[in-house]
Amino acid sequence: MPKTTIEHRSTLVYFGDDTFAYAGRHQHERGHPVHTHSFVEVATVAAGAGVHHSLNGRQRLNVGDVVVLRPGVWHGFEDCRDLEVYNLCFSAELLRRELNWTRDDPLLGPLLWTGPYTERRRGILTTTLAPESRAGYFTHLDQLARLRTLPQHLHRTDMIAHVVLALSCVARAAGGGARLDPMHPAVAAVMRRIEGQPAHNWTLGELADELHLAPSYLIRLFKSATGLPPIAFLHRHRVEIAAEMLLHSDRTVRAIADTVGWPDQNHFARRFRAHYGLSASEYRARFARRLRL
Repeated sequence: MPKTTIEHRSTLVYFGDDTFAYAGRHQHERGHPVHTHSFVEVATVAAGAGVHHSLNGRQRLNVGDVVVLRPGVWHGFEDCRDLEVYNLCFSAELLRRELNWTRDDPLLGPLLWTGPYTERRRGILTTTLAPESRAGYFTHLDQLARLRTLPQHLHRTDMIAHVVLALSCVARAAGGGARLDPMHPAVAAVMRRIEGQPAHNWTLGELADELHLAPSYLIRLFKSATGLPPIAFLHRHRVEIAAEMLLHSDRTVRAIADTVGWPDQNHFARRFRAHYGLSASEYRARFARRLRL
């Protein structure tokens, strides 16, 4: 028998120890409380209606609407009328490793890496699947759900394939193909440097010098691809790491701030609140209060 993949504890939703990807339908007759998670979630309304509540405000959802959430984002559902949400979830580790290539893909890159942060979206991207696209999308999710009942060491590649195919359906609906050219190599190089050493005291000058580019040109390239300048991307990456540590460890806020590269706790506090709308202590108290993993 397969283990339970999605676990709920307090206001935190997390993967059990049995998988790296999940697809499943969830019924919300009245609502679902505000919660967070450290994986990527793609929530699609399969039936009914409701209101999505997040740091971006409240948004009415109807059949076909899709919400893409980066790790660490908090959200919930309110005023539901027989709301059925078909969730696609996969680990941040999968995104950073096997799916790292999607960063450079003109279709999936905007959906997973850049789109959720452009126009001050705070890690959330919304779109709508047309009726003719839903059947194919739900078929991939059904296949992923079926594969989860089989030995995963024999079907890992198949599961990843259905994750990618499902994401491609959403990306086309979101207009990800509007970026016709792959991400500029300099932008990808900066992102990988930052992600490889998030605690390093990166400066724009250092990043530009390493790539033999003028700082102003690097900023233009980076903002064109991601909607953020390089140092803002660094800040975003650091707070995502910090949120995961707050949810899944007992380390002090001060220690976490130092680990991600902000030894000045006040500076860390401002950056974290700007991204999540809560202080680090409030975030932990609200979402990881009874967590003991």
